[in-house]
Amino acid sequence: MWFLFAVLSSVFAAATSILAKAGIAGVNSNLATAIRTAVVVVMSWGIVFLTNAQNGIAEISRRSWLFLILSGIATGASWLCYYRALQIGEVSKVVPIDKFSIVITLIMAFVFLHEQFTVKSIIGAALIAAGTFVMIL
Repeated sequence: MWFLFAVLSSVFAAATSILAKAGIAGVNSNLATAIRTAVVVVMSWGIVFLTNAQNGIAEISRRSWLFLILSGIATGASWLCYYRALQIGEVSKVVPIDKFSIVITLIMAFVFLHEQFTVKSIIGAALIAAGTFVMIL
């Protein structure tokens, strides 16, 4: 099931880039990010209440709160930078650089989460890095 959700995530992420580039024309990138974020907030809380998951709020540990808040700050910073890049750059160049986050994530997972690199992940990361640079040239 995780694979289906990962594929859907990829499809929606691709649609996000195209829709954002079309929608950001003539709009301040920070304002566009705020509008997008408001939609995500409403949608997320709607799903929480629809699935009756709101009861779990009291069970969230302080550590989880801290990391979820930090993750939210990182997401916000990423979205603000992404929308500004989309506004002034070409989608075909911005998106590959944004997806270079895969390589950065693998490195951070190794350093901070002590996840292991495999030959397969090293080759894959190298190919992603090479592909990113080829696409932005």
